[in-house]
Amino acid sequence: MHELSIAQGVVDICQQHAGGRRVLAVTLEIGTLSGVVPEALEFCFEASTNGTILEGARLEIDRVAARGYCRACDLLSPIDSYFDPCTACGASPLEVRCGEELRVKELEVE
Repeated sequence: MHELSIAQGVVDICQQHAGGRRVLAVTLEIGTLSGVVPEALEFCFEASTNGTILEGARLEIDRVAARGYCRACDLLSPIDSYFDPCTACGASPLEVRCGEELRVKELEVE
């Protein structure tokens, strides 16, 4: 389960930027094509924060829908996978413009 290493990385990032203050909430952006299972990450985040300045912190996840750009017809449309064709003209592959994100968006500290 790679969500554990991701959760540990998030904890490390937050500790570096919190300046020693207790962290109350963390907001992550997670794209639908990132390969991360939000429920598993939530579980791992709770386990990874024990004994740290993030213990008890609220984890908020903003899901980012994937969108692909079609060069053939200049259309940006929602996609569910890397292999989805253009919804207007059927061309593929589409250029993924968003949906692969995995980043710490916000950090709320005391």
